[in-house]
Amino acid sequence: MAPFRRFVSASVGAGAVFASALIGVSATGLANKNESRLEVGSCAAYSGVPSEDGETAGMKFIPAGTFAMGSERHQPEERFTHVVRMEGFWIDRHEVTNAQFKKFVEATDYVTVAERPIDPKTHPDWPKEMLVPGSVAFVPPKGARGEDGRWWQYIAGANWRQPRGPGSSIAGKENHPVVNVAYDDALAYAKWLGRSLPTEGQWEFAARGDREGEDDWSSAFDSEGKPIANTWQGIFPVLNTKDDGYLETAPVGCFAPNGYGLYDMIGNVWEWTSDWYVSGHAKAAATNPKGPEFVSLRIAPGQTPSRVIKGGSHLCSMNYCSRFRPAARQPQENDLAATHVGFRTVHSKSNP
Repeated sequence: MAPFRRFVSASVGAGAVFASALIGVSATGLANKNESRLEVGSCAAYSGVPSEDGETAGMKFIPAGTFAMGSERHQPEERFTHVVRMEGFWIDRHEVTNAQFKKFVEATDYVTVAERPIDPKTHPDWPKEMLVPGSVAFVPPKGARGEDGRWWQYIAGANWRQPRGPGSSIAGKENHPVVNVAYDDALAYAKWLGRSLPTEGQWEFAARGDREGEDDWSSAFDSEGKPIANTWQGIFPVLNTKDDGYLETAPVGCFAPNGYGLYDMIGNVWEWTSDWYVSGHAKAAATNPKGPEFVSLRIAPGQTPSRVIKGGSHLCSMNYCSRFRPAARQPQENDLAATHVGFRTVHSKSNP
């Protein structure tokens, strides 16, 4: 899998976009919306901030268990399937929202990676257009066929407050997942709450929703093939029929939760995990795996190390990427923010 930034930096001077299979996502559905409202409230009216207080506010407890992590049926980076034992943990019911992240920023004066100046000495291979604060955004191709795969642009001034650059805003989207957050931003938020980011094992275990059996497509579509998660319907990147009701991100909790009561584990936005990315899994059984050590990574000159992201986003279609399954995984450079990547947090507190 080619690094995300390599495609962006190679095309940014031409105003073009990146052609990596990093975009992955599931389809969105409006089915059982009332069921979602029982906990989060109407997704349109939800403030974006859980009503309860305490160190596990807005979270669900996932009991300890064993599952088969990975998949032998789909992409090579998902192999090998291996038995994993997880201790119980708490995880956010939904992706961290703009409203939640705003509270963090206001309390700490935190400045995100996308808002900071970039030191050219640390990135000597970057074109000058990428040496300014900004983020990566999807821009639909103008051509009907979308040749060249150029649909990503590095947008100067794009950040979590202005997802698509100066002039854009999150006003009215307080209950949407926060995006344009790099790994360090997500980690800083989690630490502020006394939490952490999920390991890939925790995330995948939670995303399976207590279902047994081989990883499949059922997290994204119902038995009739209708979307039940926020993805791209139609032909990516030129036609989105919006069968799920959304062109871009959806408010959290608009679709039925999984078996653990978790929303949008599949689709809407990709989510950071704490694991460093390598292609594939070890075959051996494991307990509470934390991924490979940094020293074991093979990083080419000029390449930024990547973390594993999971779940897909609103940009993934059946004809492109289609990684809307719990076992699906992709790399994302540590210090690169994008409009289709967000996160949720975990807590190791025992279940009372």
